[in-house]
Amino acid sequence: MTRFSIRMLGAALACGLALAAGGASAEMIGERAYAAGAEGFWASGGVTLTRKDGEICANVPAGGQAWDRLAGINDLRLTPGTAYRLRLTLTSKWEAQLPVLVQQQDAPYTAQAHFRAATGPDGVVLDRRFAATDAAPAQVLLHLGGALSPWTFCLSGVSMTEDPTAPSTAATGAGAIRVNQAGYFTDGPKRATILSESEAPLEFTLVDGTGRAVGRGATEPMGHDPSVDAGTHVADFTPFRTEGEGYRIVLGKEASLPFAIGGDTYARLRVDALSWFYPQRSGIEIRGDIAGEAYARPAGHVGVAPNRGDTDVTCLKGAAARTLFGSQRGCSYSLDVSGGWYDAGDQGKYVVNGGISVAQLMAAFERGLVYGGASSPVLSDGLSRIPEAGNGIPDILDEARWELDFLMRMMVPDGQPLAGMVHHKVHDSRWTGTPMLPHLDPEERVLHRPSTAATLNLAAAAAQGARLFAPYDRAYARTLLAAAERAFRAAEENPILQAPVSDGLQGGGDYNDDDISDETYWAAAELFITTGDTRYLAAAKNTRHWAGPVFSPIGAFDWRSVAGLARIELALFAKQLAGEDAELVRGSVISAARTFLSLQDAEPFGHIYRPAGGRYDWGSNQLILQNMVVVAAAYDLTGEKPFLDGVRQSMDYLLGRNLMNLSYITGYGTTWSKNQHSRWYANQVDPSLPHPPNGSLAGGPNSTLVDDVARAKLQGCVPQACYVDDIMAWGSNEITINWNAPLVYIASFLADTR
Repeated sequence: MTRFSIRMLGAALACGLALAAGGASAEMIGERAYAAGAEGFWASGGVTLTRKDGEICANVPAGGQAWDRLAGINDLRLTPGTAYRLRLTLTSKWEAQLPVLVQQQDAPYTAQAHFRAATGPDGVVLDRRFAATDAAPAQVLLHLGGALSPWTFCLSGVSMTEDPTAPSTAATGAGAIRVNQAGYFTDGPKRATILSESEAPLEFTLVDGTGRAVGRGATEPMGHDPSVDAGTHVADFTPFRTEGEGYRIVLGKEASLPFAIGGDTYARLRVDALSWFYPQRSGIEIRGDIAGEAYARPAGHVGVAPNRGDTDVTCLKGAAARTLFGSQRGCSYSLDVSGGWYDAGDQGKYVVNGGISVAQLMAAFERGLVYGGASSPVLSDGLSRIPEAGNGIPDILDEARWELDFLMRMMVPDGQPLAGMVHHKVHDSRWTGTPMLPHLDPEERVLHRPSTAATLNLAAAAAQGARLFAPYDRAYARTLLAAAERAFRAAEENPILQAPVSDGLQGGGDYNDDDISDETYWAAAELFITTGDTRYLAAAKNTRHWAGPVFSPIGAFDWRSVAGLARIELALFAKQLAGEDAELVRGSVISAARTFLSLQDAEPFGHIYRPAGGRYDWGSNQLILQNMVVVAAAYDLTGEKPFLDGVRQSMDYLLGRNLMNLSYITGYGTTWSKNQHSRWYANQVDPSLPHPPNGSLAGGPNSTLVDDVARAKLQGCVPQACYVDDIMAWGSNEITINWNAPLVYIASFLADTR
């Protein structure tokens, strides 16, 4: 190992990249569980306790809600970011299930973990792991109410300890060589990044799967990279074109992780990244024979107890509603807002995030239709793992329809104030713990005030869908276009109904946005592309974005700033544009792509990303993908291979050519993210639940340490090291629909252009 590699290992440990130390861990509950008084278990709601010989039994009255009858133990001191193991045995005459929570023992009683414990005549062991998120005094709490008749259960073997076997992060090796672990294109750029302070070139060797040298070269010193706070080199082996697996870059006594040259990486990734959306669906049973048995679950939010469902949801009421609706009454109606995709790893559904996500899935389809020679597999019925496969409609449109239907259900009905506007979001009134399967979510669901941004998102996505569904389902296409035009009119009548910064409640994100000029540009652009009506072109031109700059190397666009997406849609698909209008729109995309390539040339890790001040942003991996979408569009417009090679090389970073030496796409490469933040892909805290499915994109390094895990483990991290593969590190390790959607787009683009 080189001198620099040893130094980098020390830096990596300081940034939280090492495994948690092993060894014995102190018992936090143990025998005190059975003590009388405040030291041991307590009960409320009419529950009475008896204690004898290492066992505590509870007599529970009938009736009430689950949380009306409680038993618990207090004064647990947890360390945020630390993994814990909770064990207990429950015995009762009859088989039953009851919620077990680890939560704050005082208001607001925020849950850090939520389990379902079984009990029966022979005793059933609950053995679960979780990651602490809060340093406030905690309690283990059992919800016992709701039975039809009185019942008794006994508790024994109660234990809570730190879990020394759980990694505190995704330690991934501290070697100096970083490669695309999934593999390189035969005719594309092939580069690796070397961490070294040497100012002189370094000799490297390319070896095949047998260890035989098949090529040699010298690195290009790239200098100090502040994103890793280290010297860097690039090893370029682009001329080598022999397909195979198990290749490695060797530098001295050190070898890289293995990689392939050639193969079908992106064809597989297109299927996996698109199939990822099916288990994110709300309101439908997830079938194990389609998604895989580990991912099977009942339909979420359809109103089967304890879940309250999305089929009859009314608006937020009370003090928080005054800010949103101008009164505490909220609205006078309720809506069926079932369906759609869960936004991320929780149960919230947000129109502004759903809008850009479904739009990018449909854009992947339209790109294949227009630029894939009408033969792209993205157009096929049977591409992804969904129940609609074989129905005569392309799978990607079937998946898009699941979200489009939900978006339309969020519209304010006729006869109501703000009719035609679209509610901003629907989510729980309080945050749930982790894990929490959607069908077990007990919290009340609430609609939040309509917003102009949400209304224009629906207008844009529905207009786009109208032209794409027309060959397959004309009636549905007409429904979409009518909804799009109605929403656009409503937004014109209510142009400043801004998304609220805060609604006074927990349970979901704000997704606030005080500028709707970009959404107006996008909605008008999609309506013009679909209808050819020049009044929509005039509306697009009336925004500052028509001729103004819309792309930034920080991130070409995202859910809050969609002007870049609108520009790309016009450039690729607005065939009605001609003359100066066409030149302006298409030329700006090509010019931005050239700028991105020039920035990429200076990046030792090959990705297209230049964040402000060098600080990596929330969802940095998604921002890299959106920049790649711009460059991909330039390739489609020009056919110039440097644009194609730029997209190919930028994928290297996501697939392992990064400081973490980690593929951020589950199931791709040698080492990959597998503990992304999710309440149902929660194997890290509940081994009975799965890891996220293959094709899941982790959010990526985030220099702003927003969660307790990051604050505990990543203080002082350099930008590319501000990541931890921990389920509670939601600031860097989320999965979301608007991150996987551009992954589908780029995977499809690369699969079609190989």
